[in-house]
Amino acid sequence: MSIMFGRMNPTNKRLTRSQRRTMAIICAAILLFFVGFGIWGALASDPYSKSANGCVNVTLPSSTGGGVLHYCGTDARNFCHSANVVGQSQLAVRARPQCVLAGLLPSASAAPSP
Repeated sequence: MSIMFGRMNPTNKRLTRSQRRTMAIICAAILLFFVGFGIWGALASDPYSKSANGCVNVTLPSSTGGGVLHYCGTDARNFCHSANVVGQSQLAVRARPQCVLAGLLPSASAAPSP
């Protein structure tokens, strides 16, 4: 059984100038990748963020965080004119304004009726 004491580099050799430059380039490339990825994640548009152009996006609280309902075209029209959007349920209250933004309901119906 042998146990190595001391340095991690047992030959006690320093990195050459080209090895240090190569390591610096690799570390800079990795850092640039993560910085770029972070900027993209922060600034990229989210296709589910807004309801518009005949598409409806409704975000609801869920047991695992947030649930997203996304409908476009005839599915969106059917959803906005369904019983789900009538009344005072949590879904109805959140869905009506999104249906108005998508242009599928008149703006008067965005306000809940007493």
